[in-house]
Amino acid sequence: MGKLDGQVAIVTGGNRGIGKGLAKRFAAEGAKVAICARSRDQLEATAEELRAAGADVLATPLDVSDEEAVAAFVRSVHARYRRIDLLVNNAGAFDGGPLDEVSFEGWNNVINACLTGTFLFSRACFPVMKSQGGGRILNVGSISAQRPRAGGVPYAAAKFGVWGMTQAMAIDGREHGIVVSCLHPGNVLVERREDTGAASDAEPMMSTDTIVDAAMAMVTLPPDVNFLEAIVLPVGQEYLGRG
Repeated sequence: MGKLDGQVAIVTGGNRGIGKGLAKRFAAEGAKVAICARSRDQLEATAEELRAAGADVLATPLDVSDEEAVAAFVRSVHARYRRIDLLVNNAGAFDGGPLDEVSFEGWNNVINACLTGTFLFSRACFPVMKSQGGGRILNVGSISAQRPRAGGVPYAAAKFGVWGMTQAMAIDGREHGIVVSCLHPGNVLVERREDTGAASDAEPMMSTDTIVDAAMAMVTLPPDVNFLEAIVLPVGQEYLGRG
């Protein structure tokens, strides 16, 4: 038996990186999986890969900051599977540089992908989870929500917001059996880093599987237990004492 047998999971940004890793693991553990992302081609490729492995997958391209698109997607997931047990708000974007060089477009892109999308998906899933007696929401934050680095104003602001929202959402969900938590990854060797050559940087990296393992530990606890916050990073990564 899988750890998520019979459950329905939504993973935003499920086309690549951490999101794809989560979708694959959730499906392998018995969950029906709904994934979304902006890139239609990458999303369909991931969906086909999951289906080839025997997974039941619903894949829809959308922008997580589009209120109507998010609401329609959540309705379609509920209509197909009749429940939503797990939401992972993983979609995000990065833009940065010296503060006086950050464009308004870049700021909005990061805030919309990381923060607004988390709000819209959580708000849309809350009524479903309330009606069925509970569920779990895992927000993917960042160690930048704890200790920003230079040139990261939009990203730090967005991820600090995600962590603050997590705590407020956990309070709102408590009486309804909705458990909300936040996972803060350090450096993860995702496709974006491989594509840009960042994988060869001096900073140590973790595999996607490492973060997926941590996420699984958080979302498979008994329903009356919350693993509220986790910080997972390579031992050698500059975090403690960075500034």
